[in-house]
Amino acid sequence: MSELRRRGAGGDHETENIIDKDVDGDDRFGELDLRTDAEVPEVVQPADSTPEILKKAFSGLSSRWKNWWIRGILTLAMISFFSLVIYMGSFMLMLLVLSIQVKCFHEIITIGYRVYRSYDLPWFRTLSWYFLLCVNYFFYGETVADYFATFVQRREQLQFLIRYHRFISFTLYLAGFCMFVLSLVKRRYRLQFYMFAWTHVTLLITVTQSHLVIQNLFEGMIWFLVPISSVICNDIAAYICGFFFGRTPLIKLSPKKTWEGFIGGFFTTVVFGFIVAYLLAQYQYFVCPVEYNSETNRFVTECEPSELFQLQKYSIPPLLQVMLGRETVNLYPFQMHSIALSTFASLIGPFGGFFASGFKRAFKIKDFADTIPGHGGIMDRFDCQYLMATFVHVYITSFIRGPNPSKLLKQLLVLQPEQQLNVYKTLKAHLIEKGILQPSLRG
Repeated sequence: MSELRRRGAGGDHETENIIDKDVDGDDRFGELDLRTDAEVPEVVQPADSTPEILKKAFSGLSSRWKNWWIRGILTLAMISFFSLVIYMGSFMLMLLVLSIQVKCFHEIITIGYRVYRSYDLPWFRTLSWYFLLCVNYFFYGETVADYFATFVQRREQLQFLIRYHRFISFTLYLAGFCMFVLSLVKRRYRLQFYMFAWTHVTLLITVTQSHLVIQNLFEGMIWFLVPISSVICNDIAAYICGFFFGRTPLIKLSPKKTWEGFIGGFFTTVVFGFIVAYLLAQYQYFVCPVEYNSETNRFVTECEPSELFQLQKYSIPPLLQVMLGRETVNLYPFQMHSIALSTFASLIGPFGGFFASGFKRAFKIKDFADTIPGHGGIMDRFDCQYLMATFVHVYITSFIRGPNPSKLLKQLLVLQPEQQLNVYKTLKAHLIEKGILQPSLRG
């Protein structure tokens, strides 16, 4: 092709030569998309971060049982820490979600930087963190506008930020976009666009999903705890069942996963979710929507529980009546929904882990990081949680959520007095027409 172009006129000859050189140079650094997995550069594996005290304590065990005990001890430690955060309240849970999001983003971006470190791409890490800041500013600003309207109304400086929030967010992102274009280097174009896409997919995986986690939390802590604990239960149950009974490989992406562990995890998770849902549904602290009280400047979880969290009488199928010796049973309607959540957590949720396994195998790494001994990085533990968060949010908006009077009232309080009077008159006329209110004697 090059030779054919060089046969052109003399004026075009030099131009075509220059184009050929540029294209050849860009292709040389763009061979990444033509490589097989075996040709992808290896990422430096992180060192073993297992504490020395644990290494010495289990030094006499085989590697299989040594890993079992280390994973078990660290799992109990993480569950204890998570329980403490729950006790500390909704705000601390939100901070925990934000911290996990940032750490997961860091682990994925670091892999990209290590894979392509030899190319010395300008501004890659700086722009990645800048985009993380922009996207978080947008999503958390939306949350503040939705749930903290009365708080914002009392502070003029915040009113400006909320009123022009989306314009400010777009301007910030546009600045990063322009910086990326200005950072493009000759013969590195394709690779730089690879990394631009890498950053944005990472933002989609981490920031968007963590935003949905917080949205679920505002619906009531139970919508946060039951899905997350179901994923954790499935992970533990599948590991235990696979460890002791696993014989049949499940999927090539994760050679250690077995059908025995997958099936055992499913049944254990459904039972676990059903029981946990019953226990949590008894307390306002877990079932009431999380709301911000502007008078006390704190989050509150006080309400009259909806029908979803009130005991109902259900008829037992005839076959089970003979076995149980009773015709009815009292259950919370939310327990029925917990079966759907647990089923997704155990059957579909693991595919988030399989996706992560495929990603790690593509770049020849065992774990995303070495943050948690025996477990790997934070992303290794939360790869299924992000998929679960999206499902819960879609489930709530599709089957659960109705009009929210509290949120609507907050929006009305932000309106101008004339607008509030118009809403009042319209609502009053509507209620009179429905016969709910009596017409005023004074007309």
